[in-house]
Amino acid sequence: MRLRDVTPDDVDAYVRMRCDPDMMAGLGGPLPPEGMADRVARDAEQAAAGLAWYKMIVPDPGSPGVVAGTVALWSHDAGDGPFSEIGWMVLPEFQGRGLGKRAVRAVLEQARDADRWGLVHALPATDNAASNGICRSVGFRFRERLDVTFAGRTIRSDHWTIDPRTELTAAPREPAA
Repeated sequence: MRLRDVTPDDVDAYVRMRCDPDMMAGLGGPLPPEGMADRVARDAEQAAAGLAWYKMIVPDPGSPGVVAGTVALWSHDAGDGPFSEIGWMVLPEFQGRGLGKRAVRAVLEQARDADRWGLVHALPATDNAASNGICRSVGFRFRERLDVTFAGRTIRSDHWTIDPRTELTAAPREPAA
C-alpha cells in the first residue's frame, strides 16, 4: 500500500465514494456529483500547499492508477481554536483488507514524525463499526457521543482522540517467513 496526495485527476474516485448511497449512509446520504470537481481541486490545492493532508490509498504501488479510498488529516476552527480531524473512506471492493487501518496508521505516524497536528480527533458515525474498530485498534481513546454537522447534515458520531506523539499503538508485527 502507498499513499499519495490527491490530484485534480481523482474526481472519479471522489464521486464513487461521496456520491454513493451505501458509502455515504453513515454521513447523511450521498452528495450530489455537481461540484465534486471543485471539491477535488480545493483538496488538491490544500494538499500541494501542505495545509492539509488529503491522501489517496493506492493498494498496489505497481498499479498506481487503482485507488482504494482516501484518508485525510486537516485542521479547522471548532469555535474554541484549531481542531485537527482525521477521516477516511475505503471503496467496497477494497474493504475488509486492512487498507483503511494501515492508511490511518501511516498518516498518524507521519503526524507524529513531523510533530504536527497535535491532538487528532476522529468522528465516525456511531453505527460505523469498521471505522470505530479502526479507532480502537490504532489507539484512539473514546471520548463521547455527539452530534456533528457534515455537509449541512447532523450526524450522531462517536468522538475519539489520539495524540500521535504519545498514544499511537505499536504496529502489529508481520509473521516470520
